[in-house]
Amino acid sequence: MTAVAPDTAHHTALHQRVRDFISADRPMLIDGEWVWSASGRTFETIDPATARPITSVAHGDAADIDLAVRAARRAFDDGPWTRMKPNERERLLWRVGDILTDRAEEFGQLEALDNGKAATIAAAVDTNWSADIFRYNAGLATKITGSTVDVSMPFVPGGEFHAYTLREPVGVCGLIVPWNFPLLMAAFKLAPALAAGNTVILKPAEQTPLTALLLGEVFTEAGFPPGVVNIVTGYGEAGAALAAHSDVDKIAFTGSTEVGKKIVDAAKGNLKKVSLELGGKSPNIVFADADFEKAVAGSVAAWMFNHGQCCVAGTRLFVERPIFDDFTAAVAEAASQAKIGPGLDPTTELGPLVSQEQFDRVSGYLAAGLADGARALTGGKRWGDEGFFIEPTVFVDVEPSFSIVQEEIFGPVVAAMPFDADTGVAAAANDSIYGLAAGIWTTDLSKAHRTARQIKAGSVWVNQYNGFDTAMPFGGYKQSGWGRELGSSAIELYTQTKAVNISL
Repeated sequence: MTAVAPDTAHHTALHQRVRDFISADRPMLIDGEWVWSASGRTFETIDPATARPITSVAHGDAADIDLAVRAARRAFDDGPWTRMKPNERERLLWRVGDILTDRAEEFGQLEALDNGKAATIAAAVDTNWSADIFRYNAGLATKITGSTVDVSMPFVPGGEFHAYTLREPVGVCGLIVPWNFPLLMAAFKLAPALAAGNTVILKPAEQTPLTALLLGEVFTEAGFPPGVVNIVTGYGEAGAALAAHSDVDKIAFTGSTEVGKKIVDAAKGNLKKVSLELGGKSPNIVFADADFEKAVAGSVAAWMFNHGQCCVAGTRLFVERPIFDDFTAAVAEAASQAKIGPGLDPTTELGPLVSQEQFDRVSGYLAAGLADGARALTGGKRWGDEGFFIEPTVFVDVEPSFSIVQEEIFGPVVAAMPFDADTGVAAAANDSIYGLAAGIWTTDLSKAHRTARQIKAGSVWVNQYNGFDTAMPFGGYKQSGWGRELGSSAIELYTQTKAVNISL
């Protein structure tokens, strides 16, 4: 189908290049060429602020995945990419970071249209952080090293040996990313995979394919050889085909724990390497001695950032009993004052959920919480009559068994529970199948250290929330995933070790 003309009133502030980008249907990037799906099909991508189509993109399926994998395999086995010096890869990746910085406004606006988040946040956080990730990994491209080993080999008396290890790229990598941080999650995976010398097939979420396709233009502009970066847009069938493909050496996936388990099952055919960043139901713990105002602001951001569509969202709020009533009232008041609106409005603080499906899911949890006996201090229902907006909701009078406490909602909803100093909070905080992140608020440094050690989570932030940095490893305990992204350890996900032992 032809692209649907954007709603004029909603898109008046768009950058001209963004207008041009959404004015036509968008093809996929395979082997350095922009191509349509083998079936010729397209699908619409929807503006969650209006529930109206933005444009249409190629509907890739298993046939297109196979073409992309073949292109990536040729580029890895026979192309110039694997023969490039590390500093050449470094320069290309650095160039991607520079282009992202130069075009941050465009990427921010396109992300706002497709995902619903505020364009100002998408430019300042998602795009600029993505640029930083590419630059950080550009530096790592020249620092992937092996080591020499002084072997003993006691069963070869008198023998002399020169032994060493090499870190080599895995090969063809399939990268499947979610809809909540489309560009940023792509950067999390693309940058280390490419720094290590792999070739890739990126499969963006069907709800938010646009910034991935724009990023494809960036890779072309930066000068990456054909077949090194391939981007296939489509639904779950495309992701399933990528995970199961016998010529894919590694799959990296960010998404729900449920789908992550399916990825593992699909990958077993050729025992491809798998890394997973999955769901969360993170505890945010506020002690009575915390800086009250700072903790309120931080605790609101913990579950409202990105409209609650954040895997690390602090959606289980544990507050020490002496301050529980005052603190939850302050959180509810702050949340109720948030400016709700479309992402292209520069005053928006809380945008829409990404899709009708997600809106229905979150609405179902709101109804379930109220039916179970929870009380909403604020929110609890839809906002407005257009788009996929949900009021920020603070639940109290909840029990640990409630679904709103145990299950990942992925919306602007928090469940608050009191705890007592004499019984502690660690057991309740750890009562989850997930272990992705946690927050701790206290002015007692010893208490902060003790509690951080007790929490079973991959990231623990003290007197802050969402304390990410490109140099800090990120990943989960328990059913929140396998492996660590970001930091220098991310390279380990995309390399393998070869041991070489030479008899002299």
